[in-house]
Amino acid sequence: MRLAEKIIQGDIRAAARLITQIDNHDPAAVTELQRLYPLTGRAEIVGVTGPPGAGKSTLTDKLIGAYRQQGKKVAVVAVDPSSSFTSGAVLGDRIRMNRHATDPGVFIRSLGTRGHLGGLSRSTGEVVNVFDAMGYEVIIIETVGVGQDEVEIAGTAHTTLVVTVPGLGDDIQAIKAGVFEIADIFVVNKADRPEAEKAVRDLTTLVGMNHPGEDEWWQPVLKTVASTSEGVDQLVEAIGRHYAFLLDSGKLQQFEEQKSQRHLCELLQEELYRQVRTRIREEQALNGQVRAIARRELDPYTAARQILTTGAGLALAKAGQIDP
Repeated sequence: MRLAEKIIQGDIRAAARLITQIDNHDPAAVTELQRLYPLTGRAEIVGVTGPPGAGKSTLTDKLIGAYRQQGKKVAVVAVDPSSSFTSGAVLGDRIRMNRHATDPGVFIRSLGTRGHLGGLSRSTGEVVNVFDAMGYEVIIIETVGVGQDEVEIAGTAHTTLVVTVPGLGDDIQAIKAGVFEIADIFVVNKADRPEAEKAVRDLTTLVGMNHPGEDEWWQPVLKTVASTSEGVDQLVEAIGRHYAFLLDSGKLQQFEEQKSQRHLCELLQEELYRQVRTRIREEQALNGQVRAIARRELDPYTAARQILTTGAGLALAKAGQIDP
């Protein structure tokens, strides 16, 4: 029996094997993902992002508990930063969620970024599809501690929680630019701290200045104390309201189309690069190009165009997949 068939039947070990293949870029994973893809698109995907130390893992742990009380199966993708020297990762976020380790309705998987920017691992989207095909109703993606421009989660999750904490100094500065724009819900965690009310006021003012239209989603600002579960039920309710808004407004379909377009373009880019790289290696064509560029006999832009319009690049162009 193939891995995909076992995964559809809920085999955890088969899912773990396939996720490992995906993370290692094993070509064998593609066939399994092809079989699973028609069964995806049913799960509600929640992203949890924010700066380091905001309590994302603890909040994720409490979200798991809240959804399990509703009887929903929950999967978690916890993304940890990888070393730029060894590519290794501690994968420690699972420690804070250890109390769910024996729950058959919970599947927690850690992934290292392996140099991928944006707060996620390159394989995050495909791992989400594995969980989706297995029948997990809620999939939570916890990003690494992100900065202002690491906003890839917004293109993967239906609802993105931006978690912040009081006392960061300039609270507006802490969530400005891209991070503000991706938030569907703001969460002021550790709200038992003295400056919590100020953080809520600042964020509420910022949302008001953004002036969402009547038909747009107005980002709520919620307080939580994840360590004691305070505010978690209200947060789950707000996540449900946002998902219902996406469904009722037709924005969910638009979101899925945009996500599919990005994924397809990424696959085309990877396949094109793989084919061109294989051709270069087999024909040793790159050496001459590099020497010519170094001697200023050929500019790199023309060289890249020449490579793309011959061999693998030309084959893809003839198939109508790229413009040569």
